Amino acid sequence: MNRLQNAFDNRKRELLMTFIVAGDPDYATSLDIMRTLEEGGADIIELGLPFSDPVADGPVIQQADHRALSAGMNTDRFFSLVRDFRKSSDIPLVVLTYTNLVLQRNIDNFYQDAADAGIDAVVIADLPFEEAGPYIAAAETAGISPVMMVSTTTSKERLSGILKVNSGFIYLVAALGVTGVRQTTDQNARKLLAELKSLTKIPIAPGFGISDHTQVQEWGDAGADAVIVGSALVKKIGEYYTRQDLLIKEITVFVENLKNQT
Repeated sequence: MNRLQNAFDNRKRELLMTFIVAGDPDYATSLDIMRTLEEGGADIIELGLPFSDPVADGPVIQQADHRALSAGMNTDRFFSLVRDFRKSSDIPLVVLTYTNLVLQRNIDNFYQDAADAGIDAVVIADLPFEEAGPYIAAAETAGISPVMMVSTTTSKERLSGILKVNSGFIYLVAALGVTGVRQTTDQNARKLLAELKSLTKIPIAPGFGISDHTQVQEWGDAGADAVIVGSALVKKIGEYYTRQDLLIKEITVFVENLKNQT
């Protein structure tokens, strides 16, 4: 949690948070990609824990989940991947997962294992806030930041509760629907960002649909503390994973372009 807090406390601009699916296309390549993201300028890495039914994700990330699961990724190997990465990196790591995977391991065990491996924060994409109490408690006991998601459809009552959680950041769903590249920025989501900034000091990080340096800059200029880019990066992996000679080069250029233009 301190790694995450330090990143936000010491930022000079909006932070770049890059999302990939852990184990896509395989364990070793995924580890190389994580290192490449950090070297390319990512400030935070968000790792998707592969799931067979990722209801919040569009086709690009669904395909990445399938590649990772087919290559043998599971929760045990996920934590091993994080531990291996932690041998040479201190960058903040966030895991995005689904309720089923947490319950399958036991809520307390999942958060403690995540903390022991070196995870700083956990986002559960399909967890209603009204049912989040045990997860928040387990996260806090393990020293992990529980990250809440909000969108333009979040009620005032629910938002009031979310803002009381001691969270590392709030995940602002910047586009309704599933993950995937969007061509424009949702103005209602921009208004919600401004509202959140007036209500809380918790960092705000928009994600969903953000795919290029122009959109990253737009959100940064609007006041976002971090900006999450996922599907566009995962799509790049999907395009080049059979060409190991090009994959790392393409990812490096992609991330450097995102970062250098922010």
